[in-house]
Amino acid sequence: MNRRALLTRILAGCLVVNELRRPALADAGVSLTDAAGRTVTVPAPAARIIVTFNYEEFLAVGGPHAFDRVVGYTKTVWYDWRRSIWERYAAVIPKIAQVPDIGFTENNTFSVEKTVALKPDLMIVPRWMFTEIGQNVSQIEAAGIPILVIDYNADQVPTHVVSTLALGQVLGADARARQLAALYASKVADVQARVARARRPRPKVYLELGQDGPATYGNTYGNDFWGALIETAGGNNIAAGKITSAAPLNPEYVIAADPDYIFITGSTWPGSPQSVAMGFGVSPELTNARLKAYLTRPGWNTLTAVKTGRVYAIHHGIARTLFDFAGMQFIAKAMYPTQFADVDPEASMRTYFASYLPVQYDGTWMLQLRR
Repeated sequence: MNRRALLTRILAGCLVVNELRRPALADAGVSLTDAAGRTVTVPAPAARIIVTFNYEEFLAVGGPHAFDRVVGYTKTVWYDWRRSIWERYAAVIPKIAQVPDIGFTENNTFSVEKTVALKPDLMIVPRWMFTEIGQNVSQIEAAGIPILVIDYNADQVPTHVVSTLALGQVLGADARARQLAALYASKVADVQARVARARRPRPKVYLELGQDGPATYGNTYGNDFWGALIETAGGNNIAAGKITSAAPLNPEYVIAADPDYIFITGSTWPGSPQSVAMGFGVSPELTNARLKAYLTRPGWNTLTAVKTGRVYAIHHGIARTLFDFAGMQFIAKAMYPTQFADVDPEASMRTYFASYLPVQYDGTWMLQLRR
């Protein structure tokens, strides 16, 4: 199957999954199937929105003025997890710093009372957080607040497309959403086609969250999130089948598995001075120094990836986004340089930011270790 046919097939399948059922009366809202497979009736466009994750996808689809409609959000997952990214966006969209915080499920600060008191006409929730909200879902819906579930964590084309098209519906940005969905599907199809042309066994890949520095083995990922990106990029994830979602691997297992390629994910986490620093305003020299420290781990000098210089850093915030195709390109190009010789993952990031996001791309987001 050629690349054009593959792309057409992917998009057709995704659009069937996300078939939108329009009501006869515009003021009745729009019924759609969300990323959890739920049929939900939501206002279109929504005027008062609570958004709890995937802020960059929300803004990519809705444009920089989409946040004018946000009446509440979960601050932790942006401000605490990605402080430098939050600051960059808040500088160009000042309202971000003023929107009320409804709390977060994982640290037990999520408040149904705050959510209802803000009187939203729509709440947008990622699938993993929807599960964590649990029985509170019925309380929120009983207050007349529909919940739209999106899912970028699966890092699969169908869920990315379904989520993006749903955002386009509720934000009144159908054309932009379809453009983004088509772009994403085409980029992933291109990666898959190039990997298929390589015709060689998939190399072993180990990826680790670089939040706490080399003294602590951080989380790695099974079949979704980074695990799915590795699979799409043509790698054999050594964590697949060993963990179900996110957890550290036993150091002895990592050494015994002897990965051909190692990727450490970085960011700027407050209170984590040994983390692999990456992102806006971060120099490649700093990222390289933090990454190099991982080579001092016991037994790592014996690993094939270390001996061949195939150790890389990639920003943790690239995954589960509409621009994570650039992360796939970076991982795939490391493993299949011939097939990806004409692909520039950093240029893909720069173009995406310039086309769809209100902030300028800079800093360090991808890097191969220099000794």
